[in-house]
This record gives sequence, structure tokens and C-alpha cells, in this order.
Amino acid sequence: MLESTGCLCHVLQRRTPPRAAKTLASQAREGHPHGNGTPTTLTLLPAVDRLAEPRMERLKQSPKRVFINNVDSYASKCISKFLSQCALGAPVDAEGEMETEEEEEEGRVGSKQSGEGAFHVVGTVSEEPDEGRAYVLEQYSKLNREELLAKLMSCDVVIYNITQHADQVEEASWAVSALHNEMSHFSKPKMFILVSTVMTWACSKSVDPDDDPFTDEIFWRRRAHPNFKQHTDLEKRVAKMGKTNMKLFSTYVVASGLQYGMGEQTFHFFFKTAWLGREGEIPVFGDGNNIVPTVHINDLASVIQNVIEQRPKPYYLLAVDYSNNTMGDIVKKISSALGPGKIQKKPVEEAFLTKDLSVMEIDSLLVNLRMEGVYLKELLSINWVCESGLVDNIELVVEEYRQTRGLLPIRLCVLGPPAVGKTTVSKQICEHYKLHHITLKETISETILKLEDTVKNAGPDAENEDTAAEAHELLNSLKDSMEQNGGLLDEQLLVKVVRDKLMSNPCRNQGFVLDSFPKTYEQAKELFYSEDHESEDEPSLISSHSKRIMPEFVLCLDASDDFLKNRVMNLPERLVKDHNYEQEHFLRRLARYREKNLEDETVISYFDELDITPMYLEITSSSEPDCLLLMQKIFDTVGQPRNYGPSSQEVEEEQRRKAEERMRREALEDAEQERKEAEEARLRVAHWEEWTKGLEDVRRQEEELLEAQSVPLRSYLIEHVMPTLTQGLMECCTARPQDPVDFLAEYLLKKNPLNH
Repeated sequence: MLESTGCLCHVLQRRTPPRAAKTLASQAREGHPHGNGTPTTLTLLPAVDRLAEPRMERLKQSPKRVFINNVDSYASKCISKFLSQCALGAPVDAEGEMETEEEEEEGRVGSKQSGEGAFHVVGTVSEEPDEGRAYVLEQYSKLNREELLAKLMSCDVVIYNITQHADQVEEASWAVSALHNEMSHFSKPKMFILVSTVMTWACSKSVDPDDDPFTDEIFWRRRAHPNFKQHTDLEKRVAKMGKTNMKLFSTYVVASGLQYGMGEQTFHFFFKTAWLGREGEIPVFGDGNNIVPTVHINDLASVIQNVIEQRPKPYYLLAVDYSNNTMGDIVKKISSALGPGKIQKKPVEEAFLTKDLSVMEIDSLLVNLRMEGVYLKELLSINWVCESGLVDNIELVVEEYRQTRGLLPIRLCVLGPPAVGKTTVSKQICEHYKLHHITLKETISETILKLEDTVKNAGPDAENEDTAAEAHELLNSLKDSMEQNGGLLDEQLLVKVVRDKLMSNPCRNQGFVLDSFPKTYEQAKELFYSEDHESEDEPSLISSHSKRIMPEFVLCLDASDDFLKNRVMNLPERLVKDHNYEQEHFLRRLARYREKNLEDETVISYFDELDITPMYLEITSSSEPDCLLLMQKIFDTVGQPRNYGPSSQEVEEEQRRKAEERMRREALEDAEQERKEAEEARLRVAHWEEWTKGLEDVRRQEEELLEAQSVPLRSYLIEHVMPTLTQGLMECCTARPQDPVDFLAEYLLKKNPLNH
């Protein structure tokens, strides 16, 4: 009888599986449906109905409730998303084998196109819960152990991922022990899955003289990296907890290879370094000859799904793909797909100076193991995403990396008459969005320099010789064309040079602003035409053009002829020479541009045919406020940047720059304040001196006036008062009266000249 561990199939009415029919036929030949040897006749239909009973019971199954720790981390998030998208699907027999190919296609586990999801995912988060995590039914934050145990007890499956965060090892150990202690209170069987790492094998030594790969059949021989011994101890504990009552509490250990895909984690440093394009060579730490066991994160999730559904007998499984790529192979492929295509071997010690790599990641990148998951091949039915590994599937992985992280290129084309400001606008767009500014002059110069460098530094191997020969041939063609055309390239070579530039990794990564090109309908058609996308059955303009270099936005700047002429007349002489804006030449270029725009087939009409609507921008002023409004309108149309934010080094550099700017500004302000205070002090001193001088003058004038006014009075006193007063004092001294003052007063009254 089929075991009811599968998922709900999309089609209920299905034919009898061949294995079931074979069993029925065998039972019929033996004469008893139960195989006890008693002769009896057997009707096939009732037997089929009896075999269908477990299936009907399976149809009534409710989704499994699955707990996953740290659902906001890379691996746990991807596993959660994968499980949440699984539908109740294909049933599995008791041996863990899928039914026939036809039945598998009918009931394959896949997207939730019909019916309910097979798993309801809940889990903890390291930060605050986020409503944007639609793949998680419930999110738990900052739970104590008692609360966490209650959540674990409510789940059918508990998954603990310890591949990223070493601090989760202790919690996982507690969780499996706590669940084991609560087995008597289980209302239904539970499963515990530990997602561990191949670093528990890092120091293993092969005993096979042929150096066959390590397999999960000999897991007991594994020897852990010194920094991962606690992971091994936890693996043993998990295995031990599952041996008490396997039907009630089953435990599994899934040792994961280095995970890649869906945005990257362990290999993210190399992807990011290559994508940014700031380094001429991507670093490989060590000699790069170490074999790195890997697995796509969705393949790891598929292994976990199969373990939940099929419950295989071995409790220890290796989740690795079938590649044997070295670290050098992996980085070289990443560099070719995203970056300069070159690698540079660096000492291992330099890895520890890299801020973007944790110690756990560095240890993982230096591992050297050839591994094979035997049980994955023999017991599980994995729908592989990258069975052959990262190197063979680099295009898929790179596309996942771009889509998951939103690192999508922004492609613009800026057109317009001469002197309208295309280059200025293009530079500001590039600065804002961190794009590549593509001009004809710089592109041609850069191409010639690269070709000369390739020819000069060609290596001895056959591949480099072929590359050098092609570069030499193209270089000669470019130089010959420029000699024959007065320093200009013929149209075919010009389009090829520009197309090669737009197809380069930097332009495909960040995007570009194509400045003032193409100029004609034919140039546009030849530039963006791609034979690879040509469709014979359904010829379509958009299908016959390379989407990888086709602009998303076309900006058409324009201004009146009078405005453009006045702008050129007011330009400095240096800019006029640099842009070849001499009056006669500029007027010819402007007239030629206006004439081409009157034709039936123009560059603008080419983009219109592809449903790329140009954005028309009329330039009427060169003032700074108007320019800012123009750029803001462009930014609003294009949208938010689609690249990395500033790195930690860039943040530090920006903070340092701001601090220096603040200190410089404060120093200037302090100097200005000191200057003002000194000026105020000088003015105060000057004002004080002026006031003091004025006060002295006033006092002197008052004294002079007082002196002048006191002369008659003094003369009168001397002439008429002082003699009488002197005589009175002398008389007082002679008489010596008891009251001299009264005596003197009477004397003065008697002798007052006015009385005489």
C-alpha cells in the first residue's frame, strides 16, 4: 500500500500506477489479495479502489506547519520562499520512489497554481517583523525559551539552519533537546531537520588511494574544521535525539555545500567586486586550486522538501551538486560573466583584511573537499536547478543575482541639436545613477588603446594568439578608416565600436547614457539590430533587436535656433574650440540636424516604432533653477537608482569628508567670527577714542566759557568784596568775639558799599 506522505495531486481521477497494477497481478496469480496462498478469485476494480483509499486520505491532508529559524537571513529566507510556493503534489511510495513519469508530470510539486500550499511556514526573525515577507505566515521576534518552545510544539516540522550564524548553534541544540523531552506531549509525529555545513568535513582525510570523493555513506569519518567543532557536536546530538522513537520524533542532518544563487551570500564579495568593475582583476585568496563543494540554495531547499515528504531512512545527507569546481574556476567564471575577466591570486591573510568577508565565510572559501551526495541520487527525487554546479550555470546564477538584488541596468539615449546641453545633462544623469557616459570620441580612443594593449601583451597560448590576431586586424581596420576619412570612422566600424562598448560588462551591469548617438535611422537600426533575436516565424522589430543594449529611456532635448546661437556666442573660447563650435561650422551642423529631423525616417521615429516613447524637453533658459527643475523631471521619469548603495568604505569616506568639510566650515566661521570681533573691537576703540576726544573738547570749551564768564564777577569781588572782607577778618581777630561768624556778618553789613 502506498504511504500517505505525498502532496495533493492536481488531478484526482488518475489511472492505476504501474507498480500497483503489477502488485495486483501478482496477488491475482497467487490466488489471494493478501498473498496468504488461499485460492480465491480477485476482481481488479475493487482492488484498485482499495489502493485508492490511501490516496483519498492523502487528499484530505492539511498542509504541514514548518518552523524555520531566522527567516530574514539569506539561506532561511530562500528555503522559506521555496517551501511556501510548493503545492500539494506528487505522492511517494514507501521506498521513497516517485510513481511513473506520467504520474509525476501530473502531480509534480511546483507552483501553487491550484489548491492549497503544502507548507505553512513560520519562523523567528533577528530584527522586527516585516509585512513584506509574504512567504512567512507568522514571524516571531524576541521570544524567551518558554514562548519559543510553545511555537515549536505547534509545528509539524522544525528546521534549524546553522550555516550562516554560529550563534544559532546553541539555540538549535536547546530546541532539539527540548522537543525530545516533550515527546510524551506530542499530539502527532514531528520532524527536526538540522541544516548544517560541509565545514564539519573540512579536515577529513580520504583513506582511498584513488582519492574518491567523500560521500554521506561514510559520514562517521568526517573531521570538522577547528572553528566548526560545535557544529559537529550538534549534528551528533540531533542524530541521538532521533533514535529514541523515530516514528514519533525523527531527526535529520542535511550538510549543505557552499550556497549560491538567489542574490548570493558566501560568494557575494566576488559577485559585487566584479559587478562594480572598480578592480582590474578579481582577487582569489590562496592558490585557488582548492575544490569547493557547492549547492544552489533552491536545490538545498528541494532536498529539505524531499526529506519532509519522503522521510528517507538515512538521517545524514550531503546536499551538494555534482560539480568539482576549484575556487579559481568559480572566481574566473564570475569575473568573465560580470567583470574584467581576469583574476589575481592573493595571500590568504589579505582575506581577513576584507571587511565584506566574515571569518566563517573565509574558512568556507578555503575548504578543499571532493564530495558526492549518494543518497540524493539514490533515494530522493530532486528537481535540480543547477545539478552541474555554479560554473556551468553561471548565466542563470548571474541573472538571479541581478534580479534578486535589483541590480538592473538603466539605459538612456540623449539626443538633440548641437549646443543644447546633451553632454551636461548626460554627465549629471551618470553622476546621479552611477552610469557610464558613452561618447563617440572617448569610445573610439578607449577601443584603440585596448586593442593596442591586447596586441602588445598577447600570451603564448593558442587562445591568446587568436585573440591577439583578431585585435590586430580590427586595430588596422580602425586606423586605416580614420586615415582615409580625415580622422573619422566609416559608419560600419563606428557602429561596431559603439555596440561592443554597450555590450561590455560595465554597461550591462550598471547601464549607460548614450550621448548624441545614433544620429540617423539607419545607424540606430544597425546599432540595435541583433541577428540572435531574429524570428523567422514571426518577424517583429522588437524581437530582432538586442534587448541587452536597447535604451529604456530616450531624452530628446530641443531649443530655438536663436537660443542656441546666443548660447554658443557666450561660451568661453576654450569650450568653443573643444566642441568645434566655430560660427560657420556650428551653423552647418545645426542646419544639418534640422534637415535630418524633417525626413520620414529619423532616430526618434525608430524608437517610436519600438514603442519607446521619447521624452521631449524644451530648453528655454540656462539659469541654475531651471536646470535643477529639468534634472528633477528626468530623475522622476527614470525612477530610483538600481545599484548598490554606498559601501562601508564609501560611507566612512563620506563621513570623513563631511567631518572635514564641517571642520573646515567651522574653522572659516570661527575665523570670520574672530575677524568680526576684532573689527568690532577696533571700531569700539576708535569710537571710544573719538568720544573721549570729543568729551575733552567739550570740557575744554566749557572751561573756557566758564573762565570767560567768571572774569567780571572775579573783578567785582576783588575790587569791592575782598577788601571789606579782609578788613572784617582783621577786626574779628583783634576783637575776638564769642561768635566770630555773627561778628563778621554784622561787620560786612555795616561796611557794605551799597549802603553808602
